[in-house]
Amino acid sequence: MSCHSTSNSNGKASNGKNGKQLTFALAGNANVGKSVIFNQLTGSNQIIGNWPGKTVDRAEGTLGFEGNEIKVIDLPCIYSFSTFSMEELVSRDYVALEKPDAVINVVDASVLERNLFFTIQLLEMQAPLVLCLNQMDVAKNKGIIINKEKLQETLGVPVVFAVATRGDGIYELIGEAIKVATHKSKSKHLKYKKDLEEKIEKLKQIIEKDNLQLQYPARWIAIKLLEGDGEITKIVSEKSKTVADSAKAIAQELENNCQEKCFSIIASERYALASSIAASALQQSEIKKTFSDKLEWVTTHRVLGYFTSAGVIAGLLLWTFFVGNGLSSLISSGLSFIKPVDPALSASQPILAIILNGVWGGFNAGLTLIIPFVIPFFLLLAFIENSGILTRVAFMMDSAMHKMGLHGKALIPIILGYGCSVPAIQACKIMETRRERLLAAFSITFAPCSARTIVLFGMVGLFVGIQWALLLYVVDIAIIFCLGRVAMKVLPGKSTGLIMEMSSFKMPSLKVVLKQTWTRTKSIIYLVFPIYIVGSVIVQVLYFYNVLTPFSNVLSPLTVMWLGLPVEAGVLLILGVVRKEFVLLGAVAIFGTANLALHFSQVQLVVMALVAMLYIPCVSTVAILGKEFGWKAAAIISLANVAAALLIGGLAFRLLSLFL
Repeated sequence: MSCHSTSNSNGKASNGKNGKQLTFALAGNANVGKSVIFNQLTGSNQIIGNWPGKTVDRAEGTLGFEGNEIKVIDLPCIYSFSTFSMEELVSRDYVALEKPDAVINVVDASVLERNLFFTIQLLEMQAPLVLCLNQMDVAKNKGIIINKEKLQETLGVPVVFAVATRGDGIYELIGEAIKVATHKSKSKHLKYKKDLEEKIEKLKQIIEKDNLQLQYPARWIAIKLLEGDGEITKIVSEKSKTVADSAKAIAQELENNCQEKCFSIIASERYALASSIAASALQQSEIKKTFSDKLEWVTTHRVLGYFTSAGVIAGLLLWTFFVGNGLSSLISSGLSFIKPVDPALSASQPILAIILNGVWGGFNAGLTLIIPFVIPFFLLLAFIENSGILTRVAFMMDSAMHKMGLHGKALIPIILGYGCSVPAIQACKIMETRRERLLAAFSITFAPCSARTIVLFGMVGLFVGIQWALLLYVVDIAIIFCLGRVAMKVLPGKSTGLIMEMSSFKMPSLKVVLKQTWTRTKSIIYLVFPIYIVGSVIVQVLYFYNVLTPFSNVLSPLTVMWLGLPVEAGVLLILGVVRKEFVLLGAVAIFGTANLALHFSQVQLVVMALVAMLYIPCVSTVAILGKEFGWKAAAIISLANVAAALLIGGLAFRLLSLFL
């Protein structure tokens, strides 16, 4: 159920004049379904950008509900309010300083105790809280029974059961959030063990007496000072030396009493409290081993897990190849009755004929070479992501990824790179160190994104054979591994261990999968067709006036003599720097036909696709590399791509000439 339509309790449309303008924040751990709830609430009314002055993504949407105008902020997925990451700092400052009218804490009901650790920190901050227990269907399948009333009584906040993928509980959730926002409800004060509680209260009184005039709650400041939080300690020290010194003295006293560091004492207390709360509200019934349990065993088995992981990756590629190839053939057959411009027009109005042919060529190329392959890929990728399988693949591939100086988590952005390199490189933020982020980004630039895949399908899959296209994918994976090993040796440092949330297996919602597929596909459709149509016209006009020939001649020692390609390949590679599909588009435009087998030999088609798959990333990828890692790193990675493409392409031409 989606709530982004405005209605009142009688089901009639409301103009919103009598309602309120409210702001809700969604907060929670990773893999709890927070983004699904955000999409349910805001629908298409979303803006994705960056937090002011930060590189962290900010998702914001609008919701009309019973006359109220609600702004929904989807905070980054975090596990605590520390200052270890920019995401954690951004989230806690938003809750504490921006003061949203309600904070919806989304938790995974099937692992309630683990998620309550973060809930307790929200309560410490005195946030106006609503607890959303999502994935209740998963909890039920595990035999978990949750006493809603007991949990509400213990935490002192409203609790709502939900299954976000089906829309269950979403309406009730917003209703409860509006009640919290309008009644200005205060969160319950949860107490820790006596010794810690006394120290917190003592420091809190000193803070209140000194009147620091900070927007953070005094009790929360006291807890963060005792934890040794660097950011809060700095802020308080600038305001009052008395409070800062008192905090150090009280923290030292607590450490002496407990023979343990303060941050560890407080973390242990939070975990103990979370365990106690969960135990009082949960019942575990006896259940038989489910299909999910069996699937968990298979996908994480020390032997079988590698086969399932390889099967998932191979299945994604094979699905894309065969479904895309079938759709492409079907669409091509449907469009075959449309012929190029009449020869008579070509004789009397050559420029007009070129333009019309360019428009049709660009549209035809987009419809037959782009859409059939992009949609199946994104559809299955969304299914794999939402089912929980992708995290198991990352877990199993951890040891192999360590050979490249990475860990299994890096496989997630690399697989995303098969869709588009730009968001995949941005997703490298999940890696712990700059070295690992850089190594992952380097590997991603060699992964065949959807644009490179289009070239691969359009040149090799359609005209040489599906087996050769698959072979190129295998070769590419081997190249990524080998060059990753080289990069690991060049960049000094050590790999970190794998720490990753393993989400529960679940059957993905068809609505969510289709929505994600459309979100990823529409940007390509909206961008590709205008670019293809206009680009095809421009290329044909430039080629008609012999503007492109000098470029081809300059690059011919590389393209013709070393790579064994037609002289026109130089122009195609230049066009591919803008967007990789332009390699294919340029070929269609220059030769005036989508049947490239008439102008390329089979060896040339394979080599052209291989070089296009490996050489310098598109300008968008170079730009995001420069933004994330600096222009020096972006230039080095781009040069490495070019060198690898030329070397491997030349060797491939000589080897393939023996077989094709």
